Amino acid sequence: MSYALIFSGQGMQHPDMLAWLAEGELLRHVQRDLGHDWRERLRDPDWAGRNANAQLLLTALGLAAWTALAPHHPAPAVVAGYSVGEVAAFAAAGVYDAPTAIDLVRHRAELMDRDAERCDCGLIAVSGLGAEALDALCADFGLAVAIRNGAVNVVLGGPAAALAPAAEAAQRLGGHVTRLNVHVASHTRWMTDAARSFEALLAPRSFGSPRVPLLSNVGGRVRDADQAKAALARQIDHTVHWDECMESIAARRVRCVLEIGPGQALARMWNERQADIPARSADEFRSIEGVIGWIERHID
Repeated sequence: MSYALIFSGQGMQHPDMLAWLAEGELLRHVQRDLGHDWRERLRDPDWAGRNANAQLLLTALGLAAWTALAPHHPAPAVVAGYSVGEVAAFAAAGVYDAPTAIDLVRHRAELMDRDAERCDCGLIAVSGLGAEALDALCADFGLAVAIRNGAVNVVLGGPAAALAPAAEAAQRLGGHVTRLNVHVASHTRWMTDAARSFEALLAPRSFGSPRVPLLSNVGGRVRDADQAKAALARQIDHTVHWDECMESIAARRVRCVLEIGPGQALARMWNERQADIPARSADEFRSIEGVIGWIERHID
């Protein structure tokens, strides 16, 4: 009778993302910051990949979708977010409200961009290589593991000049490599100053304890306000352990998993690991009624 709620990270944003969303205050935040033509501007990969644009879009649209869906369902059994998706996830779990999430993600993006100015960095997704090969790749090219999605599925971050030769080396070893449309080395040592500054920014804020079980990318379950602040700051320059988040969700034996955000990357990743627990993305549906109906069919 339960479901899990997960919020997407950046990289899959597109002009028609969550097209069924109705006008509301959260979308007006997007329009004020990014212009009324933001959907059309997403056709430009450079604009779409800019950190400030992507992080605001992911957070505002994710929470707008959840605000529309929440009244139709019981509370989720567990909530988690992938990378910047944590900002929306913590709001959905009741740690803070949606306007606070928008304010926080603006600061988060600004601080990360400030660090990125000192290093022309980026991310590559690598799959199909074992632990020894990945360790050697990081050592040889000065990269770091930004995200662990599985034993042979990771995201590596580091200087842009090292990413191309590292990708070629990974492919020679039999790995599959994708350059992500992200221009910061999120969740690595290149973001240390941003993490410390964000920690200082969060310190005086008034947070609440989660009202539903909430998982973080770097420390497991979040139980109170102090843990929430620590988790949000720490994940900026520490490896995201999404594989562990998925294991924790699966252990709760939820009936289904709903991803909120652009694309279906998390839902697809989940279905590859947990074929007995279906997952879909809200972005797959043409209407809010379609999302509502799918959840109801699985939890009733």
